[in-house]
Amino acid sequence: AACLLGRGFDPRAWLLPPRGRLLGAAELARYRGAAGEPGLYLAVLGRIFDVERGRRHYGPGGAYSGLAGRDATRAFATGDFTPAGLVDDVSALSPGEMLAIRSWLSFYGDNYDPVGKLVGRFYDENGAPTEALRQAEAAIEEAVKFQAESEQRKQQFPPCNSEWSSAKGSRFWCSRQSGGVNRDWAGVPRKLYRPGSRGSHCVCVRTTGPPWGEPDSTEHSGRGDLDNPQLEEYDGCHPLAEQCVLKV
Repeated sequence: AACLLGRGFDPRAWLLPPRGRLLGAAELARYRGAAGEPGLYLAVLGRIFDVERGRRHYGPGGAYSGLAGRDATRAFATGDFTPAGLVDDVSALSPGEMLAIRSWLSFYGDNYDPVGKLVGRFYDENGAPTEALRQAEAAIEEAVKFQAESEQRKQQFPPCNSEWSSAKGSRFWCSRQSGGVNRDWAGVPRKLYRPGSRGSHCVCVRTTGPPWGEPDSTEHSGRGDLDNPQLEEYDGCHPLAEQCVLKV
């Protein structure tokens, strides 16, 4: 995501629908794939797709038949397929949920034919984007940036391995693969506190070279990220030990 943003990628580009039909909610409701109905459509963020080729999923009796004939964007993020969840209101969704909507919209764009736009929350009667769509687009952009920043933080401070038992207590340790981050250093366990978050979690911290983001040519202590103010040592553990055991 960071690379795409750095190259001038517009996260909203995939949101822009092709020219096509404008359907109202009542008309779209006729496209649920039942006998005598004109087709099988669904909408995501106001974009309408012909999902006839996925009839076994979206047609009558299918596992996702509740999505047909309507814009149920919220359900794609929350998994709530009750009447209360099968709606197009995406306000107050988390960044992760907005990324899920982005992924689903990309999926339908790649696998199904676009039909047009749904007049309502996201497009007006002329097919122009509404303020609700602009807010959704902005939320998705922020989610993409947040995802890139989270991945960067994970590279800097990979999660450590941990285990607990009633007999031995807690053990934290670092390796070159801990936290699912392959790297050429193991690091030492530290408690990481993030602004706005409650409590801490265990991360592995690089002990040599320049701090994260600083070139090796600059003057530095050679202690890696050990001096980062968001970190705290575990009591009773050697500062440079790759493993820390906290007794019960």
